[in-house]
Amino acid sequence: MSKPLALRFLRSAGDAAELPESRCEVALVGRSNVGKSSLLNAVANRKGLARTSKAPGATRLLNVFELQGEPGRWLVDLPGYGFAKAPKADRRRWQQMIDGYLLDRPALVQVLLLIDGLVGPTPLDLQTVEWLTHHDVALRPVATKADKVKPSRRGARRNELAQSLGVAASDVLWTSAAKGQGIPELRAELAAALRRP
Repeated sequence: MSKPLALRFLRSAGDAAELPESRCEVALVGRSNVGKSSLLNAVANRKGLARTSKAPGATRLLNVFELQGEPGRWLVDLPGYGFAKAPKADRRRWQQMIDGYLLDRPALVQVLLLIDGLVGPTPLDLQTVEWLTHHDVALRPVATKADKVKPSRRGARRNELAQSLGVAASDVLWTSAAKGQGIPELRAELAAALRRP
C-alpha cells in the first residue's frame, strides 16, 4: 500500500509568472465542484491541507504543495472551471491564469484531469481535454466520487465515461476521497511523476 504523500503548502499565486522555477510539477484540473481539494487531502492523508468548501469555486489562486524534503517537486491545485456565480471578469481572469500556467511552466510533466464519476464529462470537461491535447499537455483522466455511483451502474458508467473521453476504460483511474478507493494507486502515480529526474 502506498504511503501518503508528504505534502506541505508552499505558496499561492495569482499568476504563473509569480512562481519561481521548480524541478517537477503535476497540476490538478477540473470543474469547481469535482472534489479537487478533497482528493488532494486524501492523497496526503491530511484533512486540512487543502481548503474544502461546500460552495464551488473556493480555489481562486494557483495553490502550490511541495513534497517535504524535496524542494521544487510540486503538486499545483488550479482554480476550478465552470464556476458560474462569480462575475464574468473574475471568471475570465481565472481562465487566463489557468491557461498561462498550463502553457508557461516548463517543469509541468502531467495534468490530472478530474471528472465527476457520477455526472460524467461535461462539455467544459471535453473542451478542456481537447485544449490540453491540442497543446500536447500530458493528461491523466481521474474520475472522482466513485462511491456515489450505484454498484449496478459502475461497469456501464466506467465505459460511458471513457468512451466520452475517447480513451480505454482502463485509462481512467476511479477514485473516492471519502472511501479511499483508488487513492493508493493515485499516490503511487503522483510519487513517480513528481520524482522524475
